[in-house]
Amino acid sequence: MSDVNALGAHIVSSQPGAALSHSVAQGELTVCANASGILSLITFLRDDPRCRFTTLIDICGVDYPERARRFDVVYHLLSMHLNHRVRIKLETEEQNPVPSIASIFPCADWFEREAFDMYGIVFSNHPDLRRILTDYGFQGFPLRKDFPLSGHVEVRYDAEQQRVVYEPVKLMQAFRSFDFLSPWEGMTHQAADDEKPEAAKP
Repeated sequence: MSDVNALGAHIVSSQPGAALSHSVAQGELTVCANASGILSLITFLRDDPRCRFTTLIDICGVDYPERARRFDVVYHLLSMHLNHRVRIKLETEEQNPVPSIASIFPCADWFEREAFDMYGIVFSNHPDLRRILTDYGFQGFPLRKDFPLSGHVEVRYDAEQQRVVYEPVKLMQAFRSFDFLSPWEGMTHQAADDEKPEAAKP
């Protein structure tokens, strides 16, 4: 644990302004970063002899709609040389692009496109920032907390028109009241062969 704390302190002291703070939970190191310094920080983490985080595992987004800076961008890096990991977190909002790190780790290309597609997080200087998972012309960002679970449109193949058509979602089923405490949802009475013994009276 002390080695992880020492590594976090080394990163924060070596990257003032880019790395804001560090914490350790369950033996895992997290560094909070400033979006404007992410290129400098990621380059340092890759090249510094005490870090050597040469493998980018993932980039993902997190949505906190109640915050002024709504989104977290989270980077996970691995050092196979020194057998340790680090998580980098930064806050941003829809109007402020985050610098792309695809020039440092080319595999960041698709990770950043996924974060853009699912959350609407924009990455500046990205080589090809466009949707990657949703269909052409898709409206909205599916992993935002305010995106409806049913979506806005549904897709089907129309045999008469012989093409795929997009239509507004129509939920034909009326609202149902679910009994989440019962394994038999909708069951309103006790089965005859499932009687429980009455509690002993005092």
